[in-house]
Amino acid sequence: RVAPSSKMMENKVFLSFTFYSTILILKMYVVAIITGQVRLRKKAFANLEDALRNGGPRYCREDPDVERCRRAHRNDMENIFPFLFLGAIYSMLDPSPTVARIHFFIFCVGRIIHTIAYLLRLKAPTRSVAYSVAQLPCFSMALQILLATTPYW
Repeated sequence: RVAPSSKMMENKVFLSFTFYSTILILKMYVVAIITGQVRLRKKAFANLEDALRNGGPRYCREDPDVERCRRAHRNDMENIFPFLFLGAIYSMLDPSPTVARIHFFIFCVGRIIHTIAYLLRLKAPTRSVAYSVAQLPCFSMALQILLATTPYW
């Protein structure tokens, strides 16, 4: 087990951010693996060389199930990457550790529910509610960052 440095251990907010960010990155890897598995199961490959290896050129095609997985993954990139920036900067503002943890937790759970709703085609508005709830802590962090940095613009 790798122990964080003592300096890093002092910033409980950053440690919490690191924990939730790592969970989200792992979730993105899982979605990528699911996408690959759906491609194999549906024989729908994006590249000719993959299609040739798995049955022939007719399998170089799009599939609605693969595209759904890709959209879920793209949505993660559009939302998790900004969270990584906002959360890292927010962690430097010395926020309340409890409030910060709530921000990170809500975003993480919202994104997990969003992915589950996307991949399992859960009834609307499950996915959009999860998306919206996850955006709230991001807007809160962005606002706090702007308020803290406004004197320096």
